[in-house]
Amino acid sequence: MLTIESLACWLVDIPTIRPHKLSMATMGCQTLMIVRMQCAEGVVGWGEGTTIGGLSYGAESPEAMKLAIETYLSPLLCGQTFTGVAALTETMNASVKGNTFAKSALETAFLDAQGKRLGLPVSALLGGAIATRLPVLWTLASGDTDNDIDEGKRLLAEGRHDTFKLKIGARSLETDICHALAIKAALGESVSVRVDVNQAWDFTTAVKGMSALQDGGIDLIEQPIPLWDRQGLIALSQRFNVPILADEAVATSHDGYALASGGFSGAYALKIAKAGGPAQALKLAHVAQAAGVALYGGTMLEGTLGTVASLHAWSTIKMQWGTEMFGPLLLKDDIVVTPLSFNQGQVSVPQGSGLGIEIDCDKLRFYARK
Repeated sequence: MLTIESLACWLVDIPTIRPHKLSMATMGCQTLMIVRMQCAEGVVGWGEGTTIGGLSYGAESPEAMKLAIETYLSPLLCGQTFTGVAALTETMNASVKGNTFAKSALETAFLDAQGKRLGLPVSALLGGAIATRLPVLWTLASGDTDNDIDEGKRLLAEGRHDTFKLKIGARSLETDICHALAIKAALGESVSVRVDVNQAWDFTTAVKGMSALQDGGIDLIEQPIPLWDRQGLIALSQRFNVPILADEAVATSHDGYALASGGFSGAYALKIAKAGGPAQALKLAHVAQAAGVALYGGTMLEGTLGTVASLHAWSTIKMQWGTEMFGPLLLKDDIVVTPLSFNQGQVSVPQGSGLGIEIDCDKLRFYARK
């Protein structure tokens, strides 16, 4: 059991190594909402809530996460004793609707503190790891075809990544198709290339686009149409051989059940933020496993803290499509003492107690928004 004494939040702004172009925004900086949970038992837990491009991706911004915790969740939780994340989640959900990104940061911090107190990694609290290293791809998203090809070839030569995802949807269909197929052709037959449309197409455009991408050797197509068009997503998954990766359309276990029971065949992108935390994301994973839907470890481009929280969860299940937990590599710096180890297309899951990472408080203060 843990008794939460206090919660403190920071907004941390860290520049990216290059502009990161998506269909809804181009990122040159990432904002991490960091929370510190002090427990009466003498342990401290850390959590992170992160989104993409402020409010351009979804309904929660870093500023809103901080406000939700400081104004509503902190008074609710501080002074309370919890036996585990189930009790914590029940208390939060009973009084605060939505706000899954903020809740994910708090669930992560609680798991970190609980793991430290018990001397166990977070993965052990989530069922136990079946892997200590996980596949991780890299997203080519400069927006320039030649630059993306050069970047992909360099990473292949360095042995850091052997699988790539492309962000498309911001430009015309013809431009995006030419861009994707040129990169696939340049990187070679043996290299897996996937695309993420980020909901940018309507159904008719998706039919045309998916046909061309399938013929061009693209391996996976992520969320081609808006999240509300559940029937359209199901129809596309049944119409094409190339698998569809549902992302924004599948946040919770309820979403996963609705898609699978409707006949969706493809894969689900797990994200701790959209589910409400590592343990909540695994509820969706278990629904997918029961329905025969493949799994993929998604990212909100978190820093190391949020990335590690996800990795502990992903390490407890089979991820047929691997992960994209490359967020820390996109940042020019981070707020941890020891960076994650990325090589040979994989990332190592830290093995210490809790999350297994140490926060660099000097860097936290340096990058924290004043």
